[in-house]
Amino acid sequence: MIQRFCTSLLASALGTAAVAQAPAPAAGAADSPAATASVDRARAAAGSEWGEAVEFFCGDSGRANRADDPEIRPTRVFDNLYALGRTSTVVWALTTPNGILLIDAGYPDQLETVLLPQMRAAGLSPDDVRYVLVGHGHADHFGGASYFQQRGARVALSAADWDLVENLGPPPAGAPAAQPVAGLPPPRRDVVVTEGEPISFGGVEITPVPIPGHTPGSLGFVFRVADGDRSHTAALFGGSILLVNRIPTEGLRQYVQSLERFGAVTRRLGVDVEIQNHPLYDGFATKLERLAARRPGDAHPFVVGTDAYQRFLTVMSECTNAQLARR
Repeated sequence: MIQRFCTSLLASALGTAAVAQAPAPAAGAADSPAATASVDRARAAAGSEWGEAVEFFCGDSGRANRADDPEIRPTRVFDNLYALGRTSTVVWALTTPNGILLIDAGYPDQLETVLLPQMRAAGLSPDDVRYVLVGHGHADHFGGASYFQQRGARVALSAADWDLVENLGPPPAGAPAAQPVAGLPPPRRDVVVTEGEPISFGGVEITPVPIPGHTPGSLGFVFRVADGDRSHTAALFGGSILLVNRIPTEGLRQYVQSLERFGAVTRRLGVDVEIQNHPLYDGFATKLERLAARRPGDAHPFVVGTDAYQRFLTVMSECTNAQLARR
């Protein structure tokens, strides 16, 4: 099992499923009317907030997260929510009276070098981790989960992606063979996340939303965060497709449906905070800078508002439609 895990690490760390690559559009090729219309709708939805997302998802500037991307400074983003990890792969720590709930657990070979030191630097004890929610079944998300599981923490993932974790396949076609990697084995099957069943822990209720497309069992999460005497609703879309040419057409169509589903749930729950586990396209670094310089009375940079959050999902959806139209 460990050997199959190591062989598959490259594919997992890239955030890609083991599928044949779809052909990329020819360089310099003109967009079809359908693709152009989708890009125009994405730009209209972007407003002043999401131009970076348009360029990332609608253009050809998208890239996968990398295991050597710069580390971020461990940051208390809300009173009960911390950001840890790297600029392209973030672990979120939600603090509760009953202990810490992690959303994702980083790379399997970076537990001792990145995640645990950053937790301690933020004043969080790794011994207090009681729950790990995993956005989807790739190694850069579940990597450190078994460490906490061995110490009594529960680990939660969708049934489809528990299957993925337990049946790791070879790298995608054309990818180089993975080198042996020192790291943790995958977690053992534990909590199975089910649609319509909230996850309650330490007085916090997290609404899981199935968002298949990137993987069969990708999940989004919606939960409350605190900023002084104010409360907000945050959403993390845990299955963003970073490299569309690695996803088959049917997967992209399913992904558009997942974005529509997530939009409906987040609209109903009044989501006004946007966070990601791969924040390569949402101004994450700038928001961290603004947060560090924030003074009493200043707006919180991660609170984007309900309208802007829905427009963010529209950008992702319309850009995916544009990529489909280019095939």
